[in-house]
Amino acid sequence: MSYLDTTHDVYKKAAETPDVGLCCTTTPIWQLPGLVIPEKMIAMNYGCGSTVHPRDLVNEPNILYVGAGGGMELLQFSYFSRKNGGVVGIDIVEEMLTASRENFKEAEKLNDWFSSDFVTLKKGTALDLPVEDNSIDVAAQNCLFNIFKMDDLKKALAEMYRVLKPHGRLVLSDPVCEQAMPEHLKEDATLRALCISGALPLWDYIKLLTDVGFGTIEIRAKRPYRYLTPNHYDIDQPIMIESVEVCAIKDPVLADGPCVFTGKTAIYFGDQSFFDDKNGHVLDLNRPLSICDKTAKALTALKRNDIYITESTWFYDGGGCC
Repeated sequence: MSYLDTTHDVYKKAAETPDVGLCCTTTPIWQLPGLVIPEKMIAMNYGCGSTVHPRDLVNEPNILYVGAGGGMELLQFSYFSRKNGGVVGIDIVEEMLTASRENFKEAEKLNDWFSSDFVTLKKGTALDLPVEDNSIDVAAQNCLFNIFKMDDLKKALAEMYRVLKPHGRLVLSDPVCEQAMPEHLKEDATLRALCISGALPLWDYIKLLTDVGFGTIEIRAKRPYRYLTPNHYDIDQPIMIESVEVCAIKDPVLADGPCVFTGKTAIYFGDQSFFDDKNGHVLDLNRPLSICDKTAKALTALKRNDIYITESTWFYDGGGCC
C-alpha cells in the first residue's frame, strides 16, 4: 500500500467517525459576527493552524480550498464570498465530501446568511486539480501538503500556482521541523498521514514556493505543534515540530530575488526626519517599518549606526516595504 493509500484510509475513517485528536490546531477558531460553526465541523477541524485571513478576502474573491475535510474553513471562506460557487472545495476522499455536504445542511440552519450553493465540492487530487488556469484569487490548504513526498509536493505547489490569477494568494498551514527527521519516520506511511514525519525545515519549504514562481512570501505565524520523544517514538533524542502559516503571492520574482517577510522591522533613529536608501525604501524617523529579509540584508550592508533592524519574529501581517 502506498503512502497516499494510507492517507486516504486514515481520513476516510476520520470522516466517518470524527477524531478530535487527529490534528493539533494551534490557532483559535475565528469568531466572526453572525457566524455559527456546527459542532461536528469543529470536531473535524483537522488542520494545524488557520488559512482564513480577512485581509486576503476582500471583494468576494474566487476561493479554492484543497482538502475539504469537514467543511469548517469552507464555511469560513464563504462568509467572505457569498455568491454561488464562490468557494470551491476539493477532496480525494468521497466520505469527506459527503460529511461536508451534511455539515453544510446544519450550517444553513444555524446561519441565515449561508447557502450551500456558495460552495462547490469536487472530488479530485491536489496533484491534478480540476480547476481552470488563472481562475482563483485565493487558494488554501491546511495541514495537507506536509503529507506529500518531495516529487508530489512539487506537483501540488505547481498546481496551486497554475490555478491562481496573477497576484493571487496561496495560503498554507503546515508543520515544519528544523531538526533532521529520521528516514525511518519519513518512510512511515501512517506517521506521514498523521502530519508528523513529513515536516520540512522552513527555509526548504520557502525555497520550494519561490522555485515554483511565487515572488512574495509572508510568514504570518510560527508556533509549537508536536514534541516527539523517545518514549513514544523510535528516536534517540526529542524532535520539536512547529506549525507555520504562510502566504505565497503570485507576484513576479524580481531580478534580485523574491521578497520573503519573516517579521523583521527596521527603525531609523538618526538626525534627519527620514532616511531614503535610494532603492525604494524610506524610513521615517522612529517609525517602525516591516521589511523583507532581502531589504534587511541590504540595509545591514550599509553599516549605518542609526538604523536598528530586529531579528525575525516569524509573525508578519502586512504593511511592509515591498
